[in-house]
Order: sequence, then structure tokens, then C-alpha cells
Amino acid sequence: MRNTKNLWIESEVDKETVKNLASELNISQILSKILVARGINTFKSAQEFFRPHSNQFHDGFLMKGMEQAVSRIKKAVEKNENILVYGDYDVDGTCSVALIIRFLQKITTKIFHYQPHREKEGYGISLKSVEWCNNKNINLVIALDCGIKDVLASESMKKNSIDLIICDHHKPGEIIPEAIAILNPKQQGCQYPFKELCGCGIGLKLIQSYNHKFNLNLNFEIFFQLAAVASAADIVPLIDENRLIVFLGLKALNDQPIEPFKLLFKNLKKEGEINIGDLIFKIAPRINAVGRLATAKIAAKYLISDSENLLENLKTIESHNEERKKIDEIITKEALSQLEKQPLDRVTNLVYSKDWHKGVVGIVASRIIEKYYLPTIVLSEGENILTGSARSVKGFDIYSVLDNLKHLFVRFGGHKYAAGLSLKKENLELFQKAFEKEVKHQINMEDLSPKIHIDNELSLDLLFKNLNINNTPKILRIIKQMEPFGVGNPKPTFVFRNLLNHNVPKIVGESHLKFQFSDAKKDKFIDAIWFNSLENYEILKNARFMEVVGTLDENIFRGNRKIQILIKDIKVT
Repeated sequence: MRNTKNLWIESEVDKETVKNLASELNISQILSKILVARGINTFKSAQEFFRPHSNQFHDGFLMKGMEQAVSRIKKAVEKNENILVYGDYDVDGTCSVALIIRFLQKITTKIFHYQPHREKEGYGISLKSVEWCNNKNINLVIALDCGIKDVLASESMKKNSIDLIICDHHKPGEIIPEAIAILNPKQQGCQYPFKELCGCGIGLKLIQSYNHKFNLNLNFEIFFQLAAVASAADIVPLIDENRLIVFLGLKALNDQPIEPFKLLFKNLKKEGEINIGDLIFKIAPRINAVGRLATAKIAAKYLISDSENLLENLKTIESHNEERKKIDEIITKEALSQLEKQPLDRVTNLVYSKDWHKGVVGIVASRIIEKYYLPTIVLSEGENILTGSARSVKGFDIYSVLDNLKHLFVRFGGHKYAAGLSLKKENLELFQKAFEKEVKHQINMEDLSPKIHIDNELSLDLLFKNLNINNTPKILRIIKQMEPFGVGNPKPTFVFRNLLNHNVPKIVGESHLKFQFSDAKKDKFIDAIWFNSLENYEILKNARFMEVVGTLDENIFRGNRKIQILIKDIKVT
């Protein structure tokens, strides 16, 4: 049997609940088990899950600070004050800026825009921006996807009579900045029922609340599109309001996309509907690339406009994305080369170079985890300060580790699985040792083995039952209604046992393996593809019977639809 590094964990749920739900919904127990494992165990909860609607949004005024934020924006509009929209340079921040500016354009003309330069200013509200505000006579700043730890900047704004509204989703520190209003469900004393919105999601709640209080009758389809892209890019859990945002955003993106997205989709030559995978792997990297290598303002301006210089700006975005890919590839190779020389018994990855572009270190950290499944930090150097990104493995809270080491940092912030940090170069060796020690102390060694969670067993015979006129099985039709998929609502994963490898796997692209499987009777056939799996070719080329874990996919090529398995892992039996 082929040795796999992955742990296969099959879902266990109450069988009676599965049976009852299957009967209520008139679906198979295979599908019912998937729903129950997601906490959907009644007809009502299933109805809400399969038919998301905007009336399912929570009341925005339950969020601490919302009343003050809405009132202050109204005052600024009435007094014709200058409003600055300030956002982070990543996808969440950039989409947040576009969202709020598109909203403000409907109620005022006194709008300014600022995003810090990644290299020159770094993350958060910079002191340089406060000076800029003074020069532009800014009265009110709305900070998006940042601000919750920017105490010095907030103090400077107060001294200069600039009011500040913070819309942030990162974990607050011990000291809370001074502001007219802070919108952050994670702050102490906030009773808002859902805590996992991204920065743009919080911006959306601000618009919803303003719209409700002053009866603006806004078209929210525009805002859902931007919030969906931000939510997908930030990998927030796709449950509760996040799932609703992405669901409604994808619907709007497919039905009537704003001009920037329409042009982008046309450029991608996308076949079929836009899905969450397109947002994560095609749209988000392009928006991000500009902020990584140049200035995020270019991407924000592209998303704000419906006509002006759209094609020219898109060409700039595509150019930066191609450059980002090249830099990413070079740095990843160099980082992996460094790790080959590090102790094999380590529980962390930490790599550093003065030559690496800090705009791509987060991507590189994620690439490293794909090979070395360990909590990872990638650092680059600038003026004796090392700046970098931390990424974690599933189930391990890297933020809590860094929080215990915060005395070594110039600054840090982030989430459970991803964080940013900066430290003095002289503290690097001390930090590396402390990081390894702290992770070793906190981590469960089982967390260092990648896990594949299996929803159910499926046979080709059951899969190909109840076909419609397009030859799409009922199972796949219902699974498609469970979209969008992501953290908290993963795409259902099945184990197919005793599949016959019908042909020698075909190598496609540079590193993918394409299979054709059948059942033992050879009367049911299905294609399958395993991405980035070339290292398994020699083991699998002569293998006959296999256990295959993967998800179901509908491959669309030149208008033709074909069901295939997207393979996650294989065992030879």
C-alpha cells in the first residue's frame, strides 16, 4: 500500500438525525450526513442554508460603536466636511476602500483616498498619513481593515482635531486607540452575534446601517460584489453572514457585474459561472499584486471607476501580477533551499533574506507549508528592521504564539492562522529560538500531520444515479446548491474505494496526473485529476486498484460538461 503522509479522518455523526433529515428533505443519507456534519439538522436550518436571503443579515446597530459611526458620517455630509477613506493595501483593504467610496459618492463629493505604501509606510495608519490629512484639511477618517492597534496615529489625529472611525476585524491589543467609533466585533463589550467578518464585511455593515437609518434605498448588489471578493481573499469562515455575503456577491457578479469585474472576467476568458475559486485564485491575486509591488491605490481606483482608464489600469494590474509570479517563484526556491539545511526535528520554519521583496513573503510562507507542514515565518529586511508574514497549519493558533513573544517585536497583528510582524534585526536569533520553543510547547504533534476530512463514502454506482437531461447526477446538483465553499463549509470530500485504474496516468501540464477510473465491473467510468502530484507517478503508473479521496467537479471545456474527481490523496490497495 502506498504510504501517505495525510491522515484520513471520516466524519462521524448521529445516524438517526441523518436518517430523519434525509426523509424530511427527500435526499439520500449520503447528502444528509454532509449537512448534519455542518450543523444543519432540521428542515428550517436546511431551508436557510440552501436559500440564503438578505433578510438573514444581523442588525448592524447591534455592533458596538455603530450608532456613533453612522451619526458622525451624517454630520460630515451635512457640514460638507472632507472625508478620508483609509484602507490597508491587501485585497480586503482595497475592496473596503472601493466599497466605502462607492457608497460615499452617493451622498457627498468631499471624498479623499489614502492607502499606505507597503515598503515605505508599512501596515496600519501611518504617522505620515496624519500629516497628509492636515495638508488636505481632512475632518473625518474612516479606517478600513486596519487601525485597531494604531494608538500613536489615533492620538496624533486627535491632537490635530481629526475624527477617526475604525472598521477593523483584527484582534485588539491591550490598549485601544482613541476614536469617535470603533467597529470591531472582537472588541470587548461588543454584542454583535457574528465575530468573523473581514474588514470589508464590517464596511458593508456600516453601509447597511446608514442605509437603514436614513432610508437611502441603495442598490446593494454593487457592495455585495466587493465584499464577496474581500471575504473570499481573506479566507474568513464561510458561515453565517460571510456565507450570505459571498452567496449574494457571486450572484451579483454573475448576473450584473460592475464594469471593473466585467472587464476582468472578459480578460480571463472564463467559461461558465464565476465561482469562489475564481475569486480566490484569479481575482484576488491580481488585486493583491499591485499593493505588493507598487501601490494599492492603482487597484482601488480600478475598482471604484466604471469608465475612466479601466483598460489601461487593468493592463497595469496584469503586468504587476506577472511580475509577482516571477518574484514569488524565485523566492520560494531560495526559501526551500534554506530549509533543506535546517534540522529535521524542528517544528517550525523560519527563513530570511535581505534580498526578498516583502510584498510576497506571505505567499511564500503558504508555499512552504505545502512542502513542510509546519508553522512558518518568512522575513525580509529593510533599514535594520525585519518584516514578514506568519502562516500556520490547520488547528494551530500562531497568533497566540506571537502574542507571547510580542516583547521582541516592533509591532505585530493578525489572526489565528495568519499574522504580520516586524522586529529589529538584532533580535532575530533570539526570536527564532523563542519561536521554536513556544511552538513546541503549545503544539499537539498530531497538528503536524496534514488531515483530510472525509464526509462520506461514495461509489460510482451511487454517483451516477438520478441523472438529469444534462447527465448531471442528483448528488452533484445538490452539492452545487451548497456553494459557496470555504473554511467552515468545505466542499464535500468523498472516499471512493476499490476503483480500477483503467489507464497509465497521463502527465498534464508540468506536474499534474490525469486518471481514468472504473468500478470493478468496468461498467461505470470517471475521469480524475491530481494537481501537483508528479512525485507519485512512479508508484501509481502500474497500480491497479486504489482508494481515492477527492471532491466532485464539473469540468467545462468548449461548452461540454464532464464530471470528474479532483483528487486529494490516493492509497494503492
